[in-house]
Amino acid sequence: MRVYDVSFYLILFFLIGIFLAGSRLSFLIIIAAAVLIAALFLFVHYLNPETGKRIFWLSLLSLFIIAGAFYYFAREIYQIKNTRIVFEKKIDFSGLVLKNYGQGEGQKLIIELKKPYSGKILLSLKSYPALHYGDLIKFNGIIKKVDEESADYLAKENVYGTTNFPKIESVSENNGSPIKQFLLSIKNKFIAVFQKVLSFEKSSFLAGITLGERSEFSKEFKQQMSQSGTTHLVALSGYNITILVWVVANIFSAFLSRRLSFYLTIAAIIAFVLMTGAEPSVVRAAMMGGILLMAGQVGRLYSFRNAMAVAAFLMVLENPKVLRFDVGFQLSFMALIGIVYLLPAIKDYFKVREKSDVFSLKENFLTTLSAQLAVAPILISSFGNFSLLSLLSNVLILSVIPLTMGLGFILGILGFFSYYLSLIFGWFVNLFLSYEIFVIKFVGSLNLLQIRSFNIPLAVIYYLFLIFFIIYVKRSKRFKP
Repeated sequence: MRVYDVSFYLILFFLIGIFLAGSRLSFLIIIAAAVLIAALFLFVHYLNPETGKRIFWLSLLSLFIIAGAFYYFAREIYQIKNTRIVFEKKIDFSGLVLKNYGQGEGQKLIIELKKPYSGKILLSLKSYPALHYGDLIKFNGIIKKVDEESADYLAKENVYGTTNFPKIESVSENNGSPIKQFLLSIKNKFIAVFQKVLSFEKSSFLAGITLGERSEFSKEFKQQMSQSGTTHLVALSGYNITILVWVVANIFSAFLSRRLSFYLTIAAIIAFVLMTGAEPSVVRAAMMGGILLMAGQVGRLYSFRNAMAVAAFLMVLENPKVLRFDVGFQLSFMALIGIVYLLPAIKDYFKVREKSDVFSLKENFLTTLSAQLAVAPILISSFGNFSLLSLLSNVLILSVIPLTMGLGFILGILGFFSYYLSLIFGWFVNLFLSYEIFVIKFVGSLNLLQIRSFNIPLAVIYYLFLIFFIIYVKRSKRFKP
């Protein structure tokens, strides 16, 4: 087995161990499963020695499942050991605001406790006074342990406690990273520009797809987004960024050399990360977008495969829980896999010609469709329901999302210099937003062909079908006379 194959399978089995541990399987069960898998590989090698050393190597590398699980549990124990929180007792605390979700009628803040306590908690407050990243606050209240319903959602943030509407007192501001505070201030100025020149619904939607600001919508519109399968659009997931990077790269490559378009797209990704405040979820998604570009630059699938594996490995080393609990992380990987592996198979199977068309509509359609098919089970499990019509709504909307995002950033920049200029330009942005919101409302109102659950066995069968389809098309192409 070649070195790059050994590296790939070593990381793959390590990540499998992380995932199994995150699924709350006991360490003994994971050890037994790893040994069983290794034994099965050895048995196959014994029955068919012609397989060579590849199967033998896989039997050894599969034991790294144990290493992955051990790392997850070790990090979990370390986190718990370094967390000091008094539960179920009214007491005075102080903490630093790390994140404010600022949704709806109240604020949801992640707080890092200060000495003599330590750890992260989720703090629920009324909308006012508004708190921001870097604010140091004192509060008096009762901290409760995270309930089972919220455990998965908060796991990736390493949040171990929650408290609702305690008595608070603001101590000081600007105690966080100066760089992050500067980036967030630019983000807030962009949002303010959107709100000045667009209606509330449209400015909120634009802030969601460009900056990941999850503003509050009406209950009706939120329901329509859920039923049309477009809730992920305002979550700024890796899925959106992957599509954005792919389309932007195609636009640059249509006019510039391959090398120059590569560097310009990388620059666009960096600018995007900075504009969104360099949130960890956006950084991870941008890394995946960069890998997508590298795959196209190198032109070798195994290079993409290993680059993706290494990126996942590094991200999981930093926070093992993202693999199991971070939807954006999962969407990033699956969207990339859909674009790099499923897209060529669909093109070959339906004999799609590479002839370019206006605005690359055909390419964008197939790219979006491939990514959507790859992430469908994740969208169902994460957002509660899934309509088969969502394939239509996502293809119709995601084909213009990159352009809308680009125009949105230009609108934000113009707002820094002239309100009237941004007001005029906002009219053009308004056209795209009107179209996208119309599609969401129309498809969402149909309420047809809804899939509200998708269990693990069905997901396995679904992905096995996609894998079979890719292999079938690849082999048919290879042996075609």
